[in-house]
Amino acid sequence: MTNRIAHCHCRQLQITTIGEPYAVVMCHCRGCQQRTGAPFGVGAYFKLDDCSIAGTSKQYVRTGASGSPFENRFCPDCGTTVYWLTPFHPDGIGIATGCFDGNDLPVPSRSVWESERHHWVDMPLQDRWLEGRNGPKVED
Repeated sequence: MTNRIAHCHCRQLQITTIGEPYAVVMCHCRGCQQRTGAPFGVGAYFKLDDCSIAGTSKQYVRTGASGSPFENRFCPDCGTTVYWLTPFHPDGIGIATGCFDGNDLPVPSRSVWESERHHWVDMPLQDRWLEGRNGPKVED
């Protein structure tokens, strides 16, 4: 079974995962753009039971683009957002892909909130959504 470690910049907050993520998702919503300082965020979703969290985190809860609460967890020392909790994944945890050691995570399988995607970001994925995963799909 594959074990991976994700951590903040200063390594105070870290998560050890077991197995493969059940989803890897790119999100183009404005909240993820602001959270990352980038044109989109990418999260690997694991079952909470397959994760071990060590260190201290602070939380910031915002209203997601879907209208549901989105709980960001970040390191109080270096400020890195390492993971988040959302009602769309009640038994899961989203972990920022850039926080993982190595580069062996699966490629994203889904892209959401493309209605807020920067026009110059090219998306090669098949499973693309204008809004959340329950909204209209992007037609090629």
